[in-house]
Amino acid sequence: MNIHEYQAKTLLKSFGAPVADGGVAMTPAEAEAAAKNLPGPLWVVKAQIHAGGRGKGKFKESEAGEKGGVRLAKSAAEVREFAAQMLGNTLVTKQTGPAGKQVNRIYVEDGADIARELYLSILVDRATSRVAFVCSTEGGMDIEAVAEETPEKIHTVLVDPAAGYSPYVGRKIAAALELDGDLVKQCVKLMGQLYKAFVEKDMALLEINPLIVTEGGNLHVLDAKVGFDNNAMYRHPDIAELRDLTEEDEKEIEASKYDLAYIALEGDIGCMVNGAGLAMSTMDIIKLYGAEPANFLDVGGGASKEKVTAAFKIITADPNVKGILVNIFGGIMKCDVIAEGVIAAVREVGLKVPLVVRLEGTNVEKGKKIISESGLDVIPADDLDDAAQKIVKAVKG
Repeated sequence: MNIHEYQAKTLLKSFGAPVADGGVAMTPAEAEAAAKNLPGPLWVVKAQIHAGGRGKGKFKESEAGEKGGVRLAKSAAEVREFAAQMLGNTLVTKQTGPAGKQVNRIYVEDGADIARELYLSILVDRATSRVAFVCSTEGGMDIEAVAEETPEKIHTVLVDPAAGYSPYVGRKIAAALELDGDLVKQCVKLMGQLYKAFVEKDMALLEINPLIVTEGGNLHVLDAKVGFDNNAMYRHPDIAELRDLTEEDEKEIEASKYDLAYIALEGDIGCMVNGAGLAMSTMDIIKLYGAEPANFLDVGGGASKEKVTAAFKIITADPNVKGILVNIFGGIMKCDVIAEGVIAAVREVGLKVPLVVRLEGTNVEKGKKIISESGLDVIPADDLDDAAQKIVKAVKG
């Protein structure tokens, strides 16, 4: 689960991190009022969407201007003007894709005198099963571009889970960021605060880009992107309340109601699979034969008929889907249950696109019989390779 920048900064501030004062606004008038509550004389007006690259983004509507989703204002009236241009309009960045995201709220923040821009993130390094600090002196830039062009400027500092965070870790990060003097002490303290927030709140990602050094010689969190482990949200009802459903795909929201692992993609072949590994393999083989998957969908190992029916409905609700591939390997999940769920869903919502079904495992013959005797126009497949070829062929005509 992701949250907005202003929510992330409020959270980090509660752990002691140095964050500028600011206010969130849903209307231009609220944005102007927020600016008047801040000392100025410079304000930053930021579009709040769940995507990076806002400053370099462009609004679809011409009246929104060409200045992107992060702007500097020199008066409260200018803050109101910028807010009016952003709110309700669609911001397109590298991370939103061409569809962009509608801006429904604005964050107005005190301006800062920037001497240096640094990059910092905390995440779980799956290769070492440890929390990792990733840092660079090249802050404020596209970190992917830095990694590709100058990888030597990106440094990773791992935290031993047995020892936890220590000042030694903070000093290593300070050295990597080329900090000296009092900034080293500030870095050690701030890294400890961020690590505490990351662990206690079950974050999956904490990214600060940029982390700045001010002209006055202080470290300051200028931007914050935070994502949480969905599986841990039962422990954090306060965090769960920060969820903004308007930032999420409607199909993904519906899938979460049935505990389905669903992620919308940009292809045209809908996939319904049990098991994350098998789902990834199914997507890979669809791409191998020249098509693109429309989604990742794992119905889980013990899905019910109702759950399968819901999954099928979610797939068919995507207007981009031109064909559907059901690929089930029955272990705990029985093939006849899958078959019954698919048949029930097809009869309820109809079938307007080609459907290929591959079943294998527990009760496979029973499942195939249910499909074959249903009277529906379903294309059977013997194995995954056969299924992928058939659905690609059916979609491409």
